[in-house]
Amino acid sequence: MPNIVLTRIDERLIHGQVATQWTGAIGANLILVANDEVSTNEMRQGLMDMCAPSSAQTRYFSIEKVINVISKASDKQKIFIVCDNPHDVLKMVEGGVPITKLNVGNMHMAEGKRQVATSVAVNDADVAAFKRLRELGVEIFIQRVPQEPVEDLEKLFR
Repeated sequence: MPNIVLTRIDERLIHGQVATQWTGAIGANLILVANDEVSTNEMRQGLMDMCAPSSAQTRYFSIEKVINVISKASDKQKIFIVCDNPHDVLKMVEGGVPITKLNVGNMHMAEGKRQVATSVAVNDADVAAFKRLRELGVEIFIQRVPQEPVEDLEKLFR
């Protein structure tokens, strides 16, 4: 079974907070960006590689590839999966990826969304995905950075 130490939703994917704070706090040595668009965009991958800490490798996989290959991961890999939305996380969980902890870190405000936490805005489809993830046994928590307190998860569902 793959050693997934944490999965995070952050629309920015790999950036300063992920690279310098989360990766170290959870002891990850592999940052896996699970995103269909980024998996084929070498320019974005290169920009994110510049932000990634030297203590962790990076991989950029489509959602389908994560589902198909995660079971082959070495036990020595401490995997930090980063996605930009709850729908991709749900696809992975329903596809058999053993995600048990989900950190909701950054979902930007946009038309049709409502702000529910410091850095989290959701629409009804997002809320439905979070509800389904919770039903599937995924522990979900809202926290921007490791040093800040966890925010009330029920904010998502109001």
